[in-house]
Amino acid sequence: MKLTEYSQSALAEREQVLSQQYAEYKQAKLNLDLTRGKPSIEQVALSDALDGILKGDYRLADGSDSRNYGGLDGIPEAKALAAELLEVDSSQVLIGGNSSLNLMYQYLDFAMNHGLDGKDSAWKHTGAKFICPVPGYDRHFSVCEALGIEMIAVPMTGNGPDMDKVEALVSSDSSIKGMWCVPKYSNPSGETYSAETVERIAALSAKAGEHFRIMWDNAYLIHDLSDQPDSLMNIMAACAKQNSQDSVFVTASTSKITFAGAGMSFAASSVANLKAFKAYLSAMTIGPDKINQLRHVRFFGDLNGVKAHMQKHAALIAPKFAKSLECLEPLADKGIATWSRPRGGYFISFDSHLGLAAEIIQLTGEAGVKLTPAGATAPYGKDPENKNLRLAPTYPSLAEVEQAMQIFALCAELASVRKLLEA
Repeated sequence: MKLTEYSQSALAEREQVLSQQYAEYKQAKLNLDLTRGKPSIEQVALSDALDGILKGDYRLADGSDSRNYGGLDGIPEAKALAAELLEVDSSQVLIGGNSSLNLMYQYLDFAMNHGLDGKDSAWKHTGAKFICPVPGYDRHFSVCEALGIEMIAVPMTGNGPDMDKVEALVSSDSSIKGMWCVPKYSNPSGETYSAETVERIAALSAKAGEHFRIMWDNAYLIHDLSDQPDSLMNIMAACAKQNSQDSVFVTASTSKITFAGAGMSFAASSVANLKAFKAYLSAMTIGPDKINQLRHVRFFGDLNGVKAHMQKHAALIAPKFAKSLECLEPLADKGIATWSRPRGGYFISFDSHLGLAAEIIQLTGEAGVKLTPAGATAPYGKDPENKNLRLAPTYPSLAEVEQAMQIFALCAELASVRKLLEA
């Protein structure tokens, strides 16, 4: 029975029951964390063999020494592995340091302040704007704020961004210079862009004009929770058909595959794009950590090695997602919320139908469960509907996930009951 169908007396009785349970949780003085999507200790331990794997052999296949300078775009072996992952040619790949976010920031700083095609093409001259699918990734929003790029929110649809709105925006406003995308198991909604959506994104540059860029953050390209993963169309291939290869900048990393703070990032784009970007990078570095690249190549071997490794990750985190969804199930018939049921990635997206995200955050926090702040999934940290929350069940133990999610479900219902009692 939906809570909106309860009488006021029934709501009052339910509020008393929930308040008693909530008080018991508060007395327990718990300290549980569902904030950021971090791999657990058990997950990072899967890659402990990286340490010492080179055994004093630092030679690359071409005979060069990985310990020395050079190789701005990465060692050939790492480029070949990244090319397999991203389904592109190795000539279209650049290997960075431990963070794909760093590559994204650097590329947008290059576009904003230096110009993708010389200083006169710098976005700062025209006041750049970016399309941001919502709910989205807060660190993307932070990059835009740091660089002074105005953000325009566009809703997600279940198949990716609302492309009718995206196409209308870029056709009518030449100051819109790009768009953020997390195309597979999107952060935080968990949806994967449909083939139609990918094709329409690949065609955007024809509507948007020169120097438009699609920031294709494929962070979860291989983070499946089952042996029946979502399928994502290759954006580079789609752009090739549209002759828009210059319009896309693809990024990914091993940050949630091996060591989160010592992984390997990579980018893919047209050869012309990468040539210009490398010229920008050459002023700040002679080259990335080639030793780390080599040990990752030795650790995985090839794409099949990466896939086998990711099956071990799935075995650890799939039960946590299953338990989280089980704990939310008692809310299913109450008519107060909906949530995602992701087949991969790191998050569950929760929508409060009564617009109580901030209130739920406050209740859970006082009961000892930390969550990402309300509004974090929207530009400027402002969710106009105060409804979306991002849940990250990967880091805590399974027992902690169960306890934290039981508290979360209780708080979501308690906040809703109290709201309805005020009506």
